[in-house]
Amino acid sequence: MPNQEHWVLTFVCPDKPGIVHAISGAVVQAQGNITESKQFTSESNHFFMRLQIESSISKSEFETVIQEIAEAYQMEWQLDVVGRRMKTLVLASKAAHCLNDMLFRQLSGQLPIEVEAVLANHPDLKSLAEFYKTPFEHHSIESANDKHNFEKRIEELIEQKEIELIVLARYMQILSPEFCARHAGKIINIHHSFLPGFKGANPYAQAHQRGVKLIGATAHFVTEDLDEGPIIEQNVDRVTHEESKQKLVRIGQDIESRTLAQAVSWFAEHRVLVDGSRTIVFS
Repeated sequence: MPNQEHWVLTFVCPDKPGIVHAISGAVVQAQGNITESKQFTSESNHFFMRLQIESSISKSEFETVIQEIAEAYQMEWQLDVVGRRMKTLVLASKAAHCLNDMLFRQLSGQLPIEVEAVLANHPDLKSLAEFYKTPFEHHSIESANDKHNFEKRIEELIEQKEIELIVLARYMQILSPEFCARHAGKIINIHHSFLPGFKGANPYAQAHQRGVKLIGATAHFVTEDLDEGPIIEQNVDRVTHEESKQKLVRIGQDIESRTLAQAVSWFAEHRVLVDGSRTIVFS
């Protein structure tokens, strides 16, 4: 029996009759067998689908089969190998919890990414990156020119390393609107979520002072509108008046790490598709 490749095909197109029939026929034509299939029609009248397919033909042959249908149905589509480690760039500042969690999960095979480098605006996490044998660069950002040069360096690495995903692992700087637009749908951020919400310095101290009962985290795509990009994943835990400020920080950091890891994993597995201001997640 010929060697079987395992492909993941994702696409979005205007909704109309016959899409599933057409794509199923293409899979048969490609000598394929569907091993996983999920679909969704959104309120925007767009059809979203994710398939995992075993087939003995090459990627180029498979793409030729798909292309004709893609043109007929106006599909935006992507074909990749199931489980391929996605080339990732991580931006960080001083907080270690999210970066440590991601690098550990990568090392242990729990996260299908390959972190090509860590760029930070402080030197604090250099030893952590070195422990995981990951290239680390520190670039201080004290001015608008520094920010411009930092983003220029990111662009250089994106091209050199063929970066597919940028993760903000508690990176405490705002990316320029131009940078966000160029890489829309490819930058994931994580931040705390309190009910009610607290902005500014020391959010955990504010939360403790107000006696919050819910503490959580949100992972989302980055847009030029701060913390308002399409949401990928959220988690929340209940807390009580007994928790100290330090305990709230520990709980919050754990939720942030788990939430970011889940969002990155789904993205790397091609399970996240953007539908305007929200996401379709085939978990």
